[in-house]
Amino acid sequence: MSARPDKTDKAPGGAADSQASVKARFMSVRQVAEYLDIHEKKVYALAAQGVIPATKVTGKWLFPRDLIDQWLLESAHGGILTDRLVVAGSDDPLLFRAVMQLVNEIQGRALVTYTSTGTQLGLTLLGRQRIDVCGIHWGPAKESEYRHLAVIRQFPRHRDWVVQRAFYREQGLIVAPGTRPEEGLKALFQPHVRWAMRQEGAGSQRFLRETLAQEGVDPASLRVTAHVYSEREAASAVAMDQADAAPGARAAATEFGLDFIPVGWEAYDLVLNRGVYFRTLFQKLFDQLKSPECQRWAKLLGGYDFRDSGKLIWTG
Repeated sequence: MSARPDKTDKAPGGAADSQASVKARFMSVRQVAEYLDIHEKKVYALAAQGVIPATKVTGKWLFPRDLIDQWLLESAHGGILTDRLVVAGSDDPLLFRAVMQLVNEIQGRALVTYTSTGTQLGLTLLGRQRIDVCGIHWGPAKESEYRHLAVIRQFPRHRDWVVQRAFYREQGLIVAPGTRPEEGLKALFQPHVRWAMRQEGAGSQRFLRETLAQEGVDPASLRVTAHVYSEREAASAVAMDQADAAPGARAAATEFGLDFIPVGWEAYDLVLNRGVYFRTLFQKLFDQLKSPECQRWAKLLGGYDFRDSGKLIWTG
């Protein structure tokens, strides 16, 4: 006669096995602290800042073991994910073309992506290690070095970053053909003029607000008929007759066959982790910006100046 199974025995694949599997795949704060040999308070801080992979379930932090291991590898000198480059931040037509040229060159050997988020959101994503490179611009070119450093110092991880100058570009107002006022900028701020407005935290929105302040115009007085989230979306709104004017760079206006009212020049910089700076993919991207094809596009689009391209503005 075979022995009767004990009630505490569990069949394979039962609830006990399932719970053990979950425990193996996810770690608690205490387990992560032991695994990394750091204090539990530090683990809480890393999780709250979005630095370490984590999720909160019923008020408790859980840490996927596989992602913790991947995070450790990616944090190593030089980075392990050398077959990936995620670029975000401020929109720029020339940088977009450089990314597309690089994608075409490397084909399926690596992933290179570019998404326009605006300066502030891009830096937030960089600080949380969601992206590798962030494009930024924040005011006039002559003030760019201290302004850009002031912006990045708001983020806890800024001492791990490098800031490299990509180029200077002409910034101003994108307007529909025939809208250029002969009597000056103030004519564009009249109630009948429709505006496409950028999101807060975008460099172009900052530039517009400073222009309005110089002209003595209250931003709330503008007639906003479209909300847009990139340079090219702003130009598109004007081209599609959803607005008469929008803040943006000359290159974006040229792409859509629109008029442009120059206000000034700004520096466009790339912010990235020091480890990413040495990745082959990033160096290849910068090479593309200086390639004959991109230089040809820079002349066609207009409003670009490469005299300080490659200059390191900040090294932590």
